[in-house]
Amino acid sequence: MYFLTSLGHFSHNAEFICEYPNLPASLTSAKVYAAWVGITSVGVLGFLLIRKQFVMTGLLLVAVYAVLGFDGLAHYTLAPMELHSPVANITILSEVAAAALLLAATVYLLGSRWRQRHRG
Repeated sequence: MYFLTSLGHFSHNAEFICEYPNLPASLTSAKVYAAWVGITSVGVLGFLLIRKQFVMTGLLLVAVYAVLGFDGLAHYTLAPMELHSPVANITILSEVAAAALLLAATVYLLGSRWRQRHRG
């Protein structure tokens, strides 16, 4: 879910970059897509490590990936919510909500795994 909402937010940001208030002039659509690829690669690496049985390391990377999803809130440090379009707000907030769910699930799994390792 976070992967899709993140793609939706970054795609909207890249394609409608001129509509996002107060973004730096140096920010381009290509840079937005490159940032998404960079962020997503953290999550992909985490999931690959989990599949290769490096579960704790993979979960830690997935947690980092989820935390990166809160960066969309930085839009609101540049301009208040009411200056963003409704679609921009939906993409930003859905990405953050999905990141929060992913982070909660990942922290739960990390805790479960930690307790399993340290029992007895």
